Amino acid sequence: MSRRSRLVPAAFLAAALIGFGLGPDGDRPADAAPQVTAVLQGLDKITARISTIEAPLDKEVSFGDLRIVVRACQKRPPEEPPESAAFLEIREAKPGKAATLLFSGWMFASSPAVSALDHPVYDVWVLDCKGEGAVSDDVKPGAGKPGGK
Repeated sequence: MSRRSRLVPAAFLAAALIGFGLGPDGDRPADAAPQVTAVLQGLDKITARISTIEAPLDKEVSFGDLRIVVRACQKRPPEEPPESAAFLEIREAKPGKAATLLFSGWMFASSPAVSALDHPVYDVWVLDCKGEGAVSDDVKPGAGKPGGK
């Protein structure tokens, strides 16, 4: 992959983060209300079946061989342009093998292709965040790296 082709998705992600009001360190924007449940949608490309997935914060949910954990979910207030964003960790767990981290980062409802899961069988994207509530300060979106919180 050329350097230019790697920079283009990074530039789009940076623009989306700035547009949502997130800093480079991933802190919650002051104008976005933290939510307690992410509404995701998943596509099984083999069966062409679309599933809606409600994923509570910090709880693992399954979609096929994928294990999804939502670390943060934010939604803009109603007086601003609509946008929902979730920080997801997605792992693939095949029988008899250790789970493999496939994706760790922010996904945006309005721009799913900016930061997308790259998988041959499954697509997952964010639809919405719901259920206002407090997000614990010890869970930071940047803490979604393997082996640490």
